Amino acid sequence: MSGAAAPARGRLIVVSGPSGSGKTTICDALEREYGVEFATTATTRAPRPGEKDGVDYFFLSLEEFQRRIAKGEFLEHATVHGQLYGTPRASVERVLERGGICVLEIDTQGAESIRRSGIPHASLFITVPSIAVLEARLAKRPKERGLDLKTRLERAREEMAMAGRYDHVVTNDDAALDRTVAEAAHALGLERKASA
Repeated sequence: MSGAAAPARGRLIVVSGPSGSGKTTICDALEREYGVEFATTATTRAPRPGEKDGVDYFFLSLEEFQRRIAKGEFLEHATVHGQLYGTPRASVERVLERGGICVLEIDTQGAESIRRSGIPHASLFITVPSIAVLEARLAKRPKERGLDLKTRLERAREEMAMAGRYDHVVTNDDAALDRTVAEAAHALGLERKASA
């Protein structure tokens, strides 16, 4: 019998945190330094300037999104600020089948859906040192989807109350981003990529 063995199945990691926690920055660093991969998610919202279909998101009409829900094509999906967002199963499976580490950067609703599904995964919640720090970060950002600062802080508090549902919680202190990334990688058992 000959032939190469199939690669071991990869791992799924779910990362959540409130807006302003720095989760995207941390996930980008994990991709760059530790070689994790992102599954491309889908949405019914319109593309923002510079976003590309199939790269940033799969941009779908409401009808197409609902058709895919009915066919069971999403690992998880949720309505956020009036728009549908979801993770196509095929997008995740492509990474896992070749032995990669697939990261889903999703909100707490999506994470709960993954948890309920029973799909094996590790989960990480990115939090902040205090609500005051989060408020300062959000105040510097442009208004998100027409939401005022008070509404964004209420949503952040709701999300932070879910932190205990995650396997690991890491606090992102702006002054020590490298340390936060290293803590997240250690908690998830990730190994740094070999230098090119």
